[in-house]
Amino acid sequence: MEEGLHLGAQLYVSREGEPVADAALGENRHGMPLTRDHLMLWLSSTKPVAAVAAGQLWERGRLELDDPVATHIPEFAQNGKEGITLRHLLTHTGGIRLLDVGWPHKSWDEIIARICAMKPEPRWVPGEKAGYHLASSWFILGEVIRRADGRPFDLYVREEIFGPLGMRDSWIGMPAERYAAYRDEDRIGIMWNTEKSPPETYGWETEERCTRSHPGGNGYGPLRELGRFYEMLLCRGSFQGRRLLLPQTVDLFTSRQREGMVDATFKHVIDWGLGFILNSNRYGADTVPYGYGHHASPVTFGHSGNRSSTAFADPVHDLVVALAFNGLPDNERHERRIRAVLDAIYEDLGLAG
Repeated sequence: MEEGLHLGAQLYVSREGEPVADAALGENRHGMPLTRDHLMLWLSSTKPVAAVAAGQLWERGRLELDDPVATHIPEFAQNGKEGITLRHLLTHTGGIRLLDVGWPHKSWDEIIARICAMKPEPRWVPGEKAGYHLASSWFILGEVIRRADGRPFDLYVREEIFGPLGMRDSWIGMPAERYAAYRDEDRIGIMWNTEKSPPETYGWETEERCTRSHPGGNGYGPLRELGRFYEMLLCRGSFQGRRLLLPQTVDLFTSRQREGMVDATFKHVIDWGLGFILNSNRYGADTVPYGYGHHASPVTFGHSGNRSSTAFADPVHDLVVALAFNGLPDNERHERRIRAVLDAIYEDLGLAG
């Protein structure tokens, strides 16, 4: 905060399912404290929720991971995309990275139609090249979930994932009346552009951006609730006696499904599960983007959000961490910031080395 990288932060840490930190510090806006109950914007830390939804429907026989997307969305096959599978979407190897999908100004149906009409990137054989897909593939996964189940993606997530986990204040597209209530209580987290001096708000807390679902980027909720999502995964699909996934599904989705491939978006080798980023420190602990610090075990899995957040589980240490800053500095300063905090967590808990 003294360096101006953020106004505040929220942190949740648990070991063996027991919280050891559930804290907020600093300010949400100037003169107003950031609390543990503020709904933080998760950005791309949202993505694993869609992966878990896909895993649930795979277990129920509603889809297969190697199904062509066009099996569920026939119009997706336009312009040579018939070979792209759900597995390709989950591992960011489908080759449909670069489209501006039009969110939040376009409707869900308009966004899906726009992605279906796009051409894949040239000279990209699905599964043979990797590149992080910011938004397009996650809207398509959300639409596959809608067509396979019948419920809109945001409702499915609330009823099948957030509800059973007691994540009552977590949303990927919240109803307008809930948005109004949170706004009146001043509980919507503000995100600040700290590349500017003084910092400027991005204005991302508008009703349009909070209520229109973005499966890859607009999860909102307290970090202790996002931590609960990872506690379920650390317990191999079970939470407080309620099972959301089978253990073998968790094992599959959090194991290396894409290994040793240079990511064309990040310009770095990163290993991926199905929707989860796996600890890739072996390719350069000081350079790998979306990493989990120097002390995380090799089997650590999770996801991070653009220059602001991370959430992960470390099975070796029975550790869950969920962390969000409310300021986006330049990438170099963010990477230095988040590595320092994550390293300090391991060191404070005697888990370093």
